[in-house]
Amino acid sequence: MTFRRRSTITTCTLALAIACAPALGAEPDTVRLSDGTTISAPILKETSETLWLDLGHDVVAVPRNRVESIERAAQDAPREDAGQRELFRSARNLPESTPSDLAKKIGEGVIMVSTPSGLGSGFILNPEGYAITNAHVIQGETKLKATVYEQTEREFRRLVVEDVEILAVNNHIDLALIRLTHPDAEAFTSVYVQSEEDLSVGEDVFAIGSPLGLERTLSRGVVATTQRNFEGLTFIQTTAEINPGNSGGPLFNLKGEVIGVTNMGVPFGNGLGFAIPARYVRDFLRNNDAFAYDKDNPNSGYNYQEPPRRTEFGRPSILDDKTSER
Repeated sequence: MTFRRRSTITTCTLALAIACAPALGAEPDTVRLSDGTTISAPILKETSETLWLDLGHDVVAVPRNRVESIERAAQDAPREDAGQRELFRSARNLPESTPSDLAKKIGEGVIMVSTPSGLGSGFILNPEGYAITNAHVIQGETKLKATVYEQTEREFRRLVVEDVEILAVNNHIDLALIRLTHPDAEAFTSVYVQSEEDLSVGEDVFAIGSPLGLERTLSRGVVATTQRNFEGLTFIQTTAEINPGNSGGPLFNLKGEVIGVTNMGVPFGNGLGFAIPARYVRDFLRNNDAFAYDKDNPNSGYNYQEPPRRTEFGRPSILDDKTSER
C-alpha cells in the first residue's frame, strides 16, 4: 500500500515543485509566490488559508499568505445535467474554490427582496428570472421589489426590479417561488442548486444575503449537523452567521452550489444558523403547481393551526359524582 505524504511548503519542496512536471492528464496552474518563486502544478484543492498542489510524486500545501497571484489553467466548463427540464439548474464538474472567488462569480445571482413591511434575501434559479425566497419574507404582501447586483469590469450597479410576481408559496416548509421580469428584457445571472444531497459535518459553507439590510454580506462557517429537527422537518445547522435579512438567501458549498435556504438564526446564539436543505427546494419546485399562489388571498395555502390552549386547570367538575370514592 502506498501513502502520499502531505507537508507544509519548504525550500526543498519548492525546488522539487519547480523541477517536477505536473501529474499526467491535468493541466498545470501557475502559482507565483511573494518571494518571486513560480510553481507550475495542478491545484487539487483550495481554501482561504491554503492551496494544495499536485507535484506528481507528492502533494504540497502552500499558505495563502505567501501567494501573490494564480494563473489558472483552462478548465473544462461545468456540464449542466443533460435533458433537465426544471425551474432550477444543476451541473457536474464544478471545481472547488474559495468563498471570495465564488462570490465574484455567482454573487449576481443573489438578490434582496423588499416588501412594505421588511426585507429578506433570495436567489435566482435560471436566466428567466425565477427565484426562491422564504415564505415568511413575503407573507401577507402583494407589492414586492427585488434588488439585483450587477458587476461589470468597470462599474457596479444596483438594478431594482419592481415587476415581481409571486407564483407559489408553501408555508409549511417556508419557501416561496417568485419571478422577476428584467426591465431591459435581459437574462439574469443564476446559481446552481445541488442536484443530489452530498453533505458532511464539518464541510465548509458560506451564506450571502442582506442581514439587517447590509447588502451582499458574506458569512462563512461549517456544517454543524445535517439533521436538526424542528416541527417535523430536518434542517442544516451551520456556524455561518444568519441574521434577520438573511432569510431566503442561499447557503453555498465550495463548488458554488446552493445546498440550503437560510431561514432562521437564534438571537444571541453565535454560530447557530439554520437552512432548509436543497432537497426540500427541489421537491417544492417540481410540485409548485400544488402551492400556486392566489393573488386574491395573500394568506392562501395550507397551514397547520395550533390547537387552542386550556383556560381552566384541575379536575373537570363533571367528574365530581363521587364515583371515584368507590
